[in-house]
Amino acid sequence: MENKELIRMAIDGLQYSYAPYSNFNVSAVLVAKNGTIFTGCNIENAGYTPTNCAERTAIFKAVSEGVKEFEKIVIVGGKNRKVESLTAPCGVCRQVMMEFCNPKTFKIVLAKSEDKYKEFTLEELLPLGFGPEDLK
Repeated sequence: MENKELIRMAIDGLQYSYAPYSNFNVSAVLVAKNGTIFTGCNIENAGYTPTNCAERTAIFKAVSEGVKEFEKIVIVGGKNRKVESLTAPCGVCRQVMMEFCNPKTFKIVLAKSEDKYKEFTLEELLPLGFGPEDLK
């Protein structure tokens, strides 16, 4: 699937974001190596700590269905569902990506629109990341 299609899916997914406290809505589209697509949105909680980011929602959905190998993730976000700038994954999401993704090859696409986006590797966004290989 092309980035433009995935970005459109992510933008469409903003409608499911539950962000009554920050009003900052985020949506993610995760592409598994087998081609399966998983979507996620941020889900806030009044206690803040239980809040779950869009990226982790998508990854946890995939893992809960037995999928653990990923190719890329597309992320969009903005205040009141208006995407005006790039939204990068938080540190916790980057760490979760390290658990399941090859930092050299996993792509993270940050988008403002179908035509305005930047693509990074996980290694670029999390240099010297700590992952499963460090525990062997």
